[in-house]
Amino acid sequence: MMAAKTTKSNALKNIFLFLAILGPGIITGSVDNDVGGITTYSIAGATYGNKLIWTLIPAFLVLFIVQEMNARMGIVTGKGLADLIRENAGVKITFFIFIGLLGADILNTTTEFAGVAGSMQIFGVSKYIAVPIVAVIIWFLVVKGTYRSAEKIFLAFSVCLLVYVVAAILGHPDWNSVGHSITHPDIEMNFGYISTVIGLIGTTIAPWMQFYMQSAVIEKGLKLKDYKFTLLDILVGCIATIAVAFFIIVACSSTLYHNGVGTQINTAKDAALSLKPIAGALASQVFAFGLFIASIFAAVILPVATAFYVCEAFGFEAGIDKKWEEAPQFYWLYTFIIFIGIGIVLLPNSPLIKISFWSQIINGILLPVVLICMMIIVNKKDVMGKYTNKPIVNIIGWITITILILLSVIMLVTSIV
Repeated sequence: MMAAKTTKSNALKNIFLFLAILGPGIITGSVDNDVGGITTYSIAGATYGNKLIWTLIPAFLVLFIVQEMNARMGIVTGKGLADLIRENAGVKITFFIFIGLLGADILNTTTEFAGVAGSMQIFGVSKYIAVPIVAVIIWFLVVKGTYRSAEKIFLAFSVCLLVYVVAAILGHPDWNSVGHSITHPDIEMNFGYISTVIGLIGTTIAPWMQFYMQSAVIEKGLKLKDYKFTLLDILVGCIATIAVAFFIIVACSSTLYHNGVGTQINTAKDAALSLKPIAGALASQVFAFGLFIASIFAAVILPVATAFYVCEAFGFEAGIDKKWEEAPQFYWLYTFIIFIGIGIVLLPNSPLIKISFWSQIINGILLPVVLICMMIIVNKKDVMGKYTNKPIVNIIGWITITILILLSVIMLVTSIV
């Protein structure tokens, strides 16, 4: 009897510990499904049907392994990825890496505010009203809030992204066709197909999320004793990420692709509008609502992550829990990124479609650089002690990096040809 009570008590204790640690993995995974991601998934489904669903399987495996390395590095060293790159690669190399990442993340942030504008236009709200209001709200959330309060809001956003399951069901997909596409991949060797694959990988495993994941682990104060619960948090986050991507592709494939309107889809907003005459107003509104939530979600986290890793790389104080006077560089950079993002969106005739698509391609090209740095650092015994990578993790990591580099080269060659 006592043993049963002890087992039940331990089970409840483990559940409460998991709920206390819950956050970094799920938030990092969910925010990957941002506007650029939703746009890329929508274009993939609308243009190629179910042909690219197979990419989500290796993406899941790599996503889990990469985030596990991030969390382990943060827990063991107590330092962010940017800090570790500076210490191990030197200031000069760090400078050039982070200039490229900063430029990409400004484009990514612009894309998020474009998502706010596009989703609200579907509901009849002008971008000149929606974008400034959302920008002010998210600015106050970070500048005046704390990490714990922000994390609760982020988790709520993560749950809201599951509306894409509803959008897919409303499209009445052919599940046999979906299953066949997973088990029998149809691979093409042309610029459009390869660039979309790179975009899918680049948005599923974005460079900036590596820095956010590690900084979130540090801000939450996680230790080695929390590792097994952190691992579960990461697993749940990865499953949620891939599930949302899967249902977006299925929703667009079963409706837009099969009705021959795939070539008309350039943004997630186009996908939402095109769903209305095919799958009904509800499907269109559900898709638009998911886009709006994803836009706000990423518009908060992406500038925070960027400001955090840039400041950390060059030795400035950073963090949501710090006051403005304690981390002025962090808050000024965060404000600057938001200001540039909304400024570009509000300019008439801004090339938002090209910014959105190419931001994902740039992510896919920059990702190997970040992963190479991670792989080198996580295998250093003087940094990680006995917590360096196991051989299987190294094999998967280096294979992933090699494939990403090859895909980038193929894309550049096919574009020239």
